[in-house]
Amino acid sequence: MQLNLADGTILCIDLCETHNFNWLESNFGRIFSVFDQQDSGNISFGCIRSNSERIFIKYAGARPSSFDGLPSDAVARLHRATTVYQDIQPHEHLLAMQMAFSVEETGGFVLVFPWLNRAECLHSHWVYPPPAKYEHPQSPYYRFRQLPLEQRLIALQAIFSFLEHVDRLDYVAIDFYDGSIMYDFDLNTLKICDIDLYEKIPCRSALPPWGSPRYLSPEELSGDSLLDHRTNVFRMGACAFGLIGGELDRSRLKWDASDSLYQIACRAIADHPRDRYTNATEFLYKWYQARETLKANSQSKQ
Repeated sequence: MQLNLADGTILCIDLCETHNFNWLESNFGRIFSVFDQQDSGNISFGCIRSNSERIFIKYAGARPSSFDGLPSDAVARLHRATTVYQDIQPHEHLLAMQMAFSVEETGGFVLVFPWLNRAECLHSHWVYPPPAKYEHPQSPYYRFRQLPLEQRLIALQAIFSFLEHVDRLDYVAIDFYDGSIMYDFDLNTLKICDIDLYEKIPCRSALPPWGSPRYLSPEELSGDSLLDHRTNVFRMGACAFGLIGGELDRSRLKWDASDSLYQIACRAIADHPRDRYTNATEFLYKWYQARETLKANSQSKQ
């Protein structure tokens, strides 16, 4: 679909059918970016308001070509997400929702967020699909993996801090993976986005599950299994393997950090939930304890 903007620019959006987007410019100013390759049914836009403020708009109600479901289901999910954001924010590493509202003209629903000027998504599949994600020198994931180990460990600590916050609030981080991580390479800071599908504990798995196979726990793949704090623990371990290990190759050979951290990550991703840490706080305590021991040993040798 071609969208004719007020300044004469023609914007192409990959949709199954035409859709009314007149409300977008009239409410939020000039559109400068479109993200239409998500399987959630949402389409996102970067807009510049009259005061030069940049914002990120997430919209459900259209039918993107990459989406197999019903627009009404996408609208219901995004509407439900407002409660998730209200429950979980604020957190220093969460991209916070600014507002939410229904679009009368289309029956759609909108969430509004601040625009992150320099941050890049670590799973930019629409620009760097695998294997380019792992090999292209401009790929955000590739560049992240080239950072010094300590810098990546600091980034992991930020992610773990957020996931522990989520766990303490009795939510399961459904659909969390590296596509949820926005990294600023200039400032070496990160934000977590896309918490739309997080669910209150206890909840049940659904097939097909939301998320990446690289981050999914065994119970999420079985259908109608209980998801709880130990599912979050698995997610934290999988994230560690994703950022300082070999993703699904969880061998010691692919692990960049210490043996002690490797053993902690391995327990976190145990196949059976009862063999993992009880919750995110216990995992994080063990992880921090190992980090502090390593630092102390390093300083004593100097």
